[in-house]
Amino acid sequence: MADVARAARLTLLRGLLEQACYGSQQELSAALAADDVHVSQSTLSKDLVTLGAIRRRAADGGLVYALDQGDDHHGAAREKLARLCAELLQSLQVAGNQLVLRTPPGAAQFFAAALDAARVRGVMGTIAGDDTVLVISTDDRSAGRVISELSEMTRSGRPTQEDE
Repeated sequence: MADVARAARLTLLRGLLEQACYGSQQELSAALAADDVHVSQSTLSKDLVTLGAIRRRAADGGLVYALDQGDDHHGAAREKLARLCAELLQSLQVAGNQLVLRTPPGAAQFFAAALDAARVRGVMGTIAGDDTVLVISTDDRSAGRVISELSEMTRSGRPTQEDE
């Protein structure tokens, strides 16, 4: 399938998981098919991993698929980002509300995905090439805060304390 079709399928799957409880991949596959999206079990399984779906206990005690959006996941994502900052970031520059981050060749997309997953306050989104990540912040002030936060993580390898 094309990337656009995959993106649309992931969006639909995310919506299904947010709106209802599904106890099996067969149930999810049937729900996707109802929206005229047909996938193999292996594709569905990969999509669930991509979305970070987990199995949770429902109120009736049965296991259901759910998106892991709790604080534990967020904390783990920030831990991973801090580790990757220390391991991968080679340089950080700020220009207005934009940050340009350099990584080793081939690591930019991996790093950008970790940055997106960590949901750093003030980051609107990322665009990644082979060795460069462009980070768009909400404004110049946020860009300064984000660059400071990423710099500290690069030095320490530990997540910074989030401002509330």
